[in-house]
Amino acid sequence: MKFKTRKRLGDLLVEANLISHQLLDEVLVEKSREEKLGDCLIRLQHITEQQLIEVLELQLGIPHIHLNQYSIEPELIQLVPKELAKRAQIMPVRKDRNKLLVAMADPMDYFAIEELRMTTGYQIETSIAAKDDIYRTITKYYDLQESMDDALDDIMPTELDTENQITDEDSPIVRLVNQIIANGVAQRASDIHFDPQEAELKIRYRVDGILREERALPKNMQNIIIARVKIMGNLNITENRIPQDGRIKSVVNFRPIDIRLSTLPTIYGEKIVMRILDLSRALNDLDGLGFAPGNLQLFKKMLEKPNGIILITGPTGSGKSSTLYAGLNYLNNEEVNIITVEDPVEYQLQGVNQIQVRDEVGLTFAAGLRSILRQDPDIIMVGEIRDMETAQIAIRSSLTGHLVLSTLHTNNAIDSISRLTDMGVEPYLLSSSLVGVMAQRLVRRICRDCSEVRKPHEHETKLFTQYGLKIPVITYGKGCPSCNETGFRGRIALHEILPIDDTIKAQIMGVNSPSEIRKYARSQGFKTLLEDGLQKVVEGATTSEEVLRVATSD
Repeated sequence: MKFKTRKRLGDLLVEANLISHQLLDEVLVEKSREEKLGDCLIRLQHITEQQLIEVLELQLGIPHIHLNQYSIEPELIQLVPKELAKRAQIMPVRKDRNKLLVAMADPMDYFAIEELRMTTGYQIETSIAAKDDIYRTITKYYDLQESMDDALDDIMPTELDTENQITDEDSPIVRLVNQIIANGVAQRASDIHFDPQEAELKIRYRVDGILREERALPKNMQNIIIARVKIMGNLNITENRIPQDGRIKSVVNFRPIDIRLSTLPTIYGEKIVMRILDLSRALNDLDGLGFAPGNLQLFKKMLEKPNGIILITGPTGSGKSSTLYAGLNYLNNEEVNIITVEDPVEYQLQGVNQIQVRDEVGLTFAAGLRSILRQDPDIIMVGEIRDMETAQIAIRSSLTGHLVLSTLHTNNAIDSISRLTDMGVEPYLLSSSLVGVMAQRLVRRICRDCSEVRKPHEHETKLFTQYGLKIPVITYGKGCPSCNETGFRGRIALHEILPIDDTIKAQIMGVNSPSEIRKYARSQGFKTLLEDGLQKVVEGATTSEEVLRVATSD
């Protein structure tokens, strides 16, 4: 094995003009002993993972590969021990006579290469792959496949054995379910779907809002897997005729995970959806939600009002709860008493009194809200306004000196006003209490590692010109292992904010139409979801296709 290219990574990055000597010295002081320099620079956003790979590829002459383009043979998995693959972030790719090609996140880890040579007896050839690409592939081939093979061999028909299979932490079925969850967390999935079909059980992950199939399991594994998931959520495993809801608290790869569980009887068996709440990634900071500067200022101004009601609107899965929690976190200090009533309580906030709605015992939003008012609150958060009774109590609470935050299901900010009056809220109560309304949607963010630019098409130029925007180039993601070849990684929120001033209060009192309120708001600088989205396209954060998918023109 050749060691003549033993240059230090920091020197390579300085030579490539990606970082300065000064920045390198600062990062070397800041990083912990265990953390690698490349990981630290990526975490601090001084470089992207793609830039790191390109430098290593160019300077060391080591090829960069995408692991999803390779089918890994089972004999290679047996050749490289799982413990070594995980510890050194190494994935065997193929062997040729006495040579073994491996993908590594850090091809300069010479100790790992030497250990691998001694373990396998092969001459090691290295290639570079993205860290997430290696992690996903190790999970797929070592953990998930191994657990599935064991589970297939271990399925037993007797009732006693079945009970052991779904309760014993070392049983193959338990390991398989744990690996399905761990794989979902590794891929940053927000939901895991167990979909019973006529001849198989499909496992699907929702990543960045898009649902895709991960794998199909044999039909004879369906009942035992679903029974195991129900055991985890403390559900009744003998009841399969009615929907059930549960909750699982777990730690996956040293990260605390909260899972909301929902079952639904279908003609082919019970469908289960797991909503993953990654507590380590919970955004409790308003500045991290992707607000445009003007919108952030407007929202903070609304939150600083002493009383009144603030509404956040949007469909399910548009990030309303995350924004509400970030708003509460902004307001949370020991001088105020904050109480929430939610269904369900998603994230637990330190110093906030949170109530879980329980319809079966009569603890509805309305009942919980009435009880809250006797607890001397300063700020109240109502998870959702679903009916006239909840709306009436929330609005009356805001009129008696409380700041109330809540959500509503409407398409845009202005339609929320007519929605509440349609529910039966008197216009004079609404105009007196409403501080502001914010509509929100989520769009996929362009992957930093594979973003490229192109000239805009004629229809794109026309669209941006219509809204007074100039766009010299369009940013897009070409796809890479970091984003699983989608071109997108993570999501960003679009907002439209309608502050309620005296003129709009008068329009609400006069029961003016939404179009009249919109016309006045536009004259005051009101920006729609579409306009906020197009501005984010100009900034290179997302694409016009993503924006048009969730926001339409007026």
